[in-house]
Amino acid sequence: MAIQTRRSEDGRTLTIKIEGRFDFSTHQAFRDAYEQGDQEVSQYVIDMSDTTYLDSSALGMLLLLRDYAGGDAASIRIENCNSDVRRILTISNFEQLFTIR
Repeated sequence: MAIQTRRSEDGRTLTIKIEGRFDFSTHQAFRDAYEQGDQEVSQYVIDMSDTTYLDSSALGMLLLLRDYAGGDAASIRIENCNSDVRRILTISNFEQLFTIR
């Protein structure tokens, strides 16, 4: 399981790419990925193009990111989900909290 981060050229957008399983074993790596940013970051993109699995602890980690990023004012996009991951996000009503593409 690898988590990679990339900042936009202007430093305002942090992209976090999750490869493989997104579960409790990735908790600290995921948290480190967004907490390492500074106050310039105002938008987050979670790239799930290579995410094969998502469980309830991953949903909790996404909610922690949302709180960290400003709660209701947070700008977080979840992108490139496969059909299984997308179904879990839909069942969990995450479309109400995140922009999912």
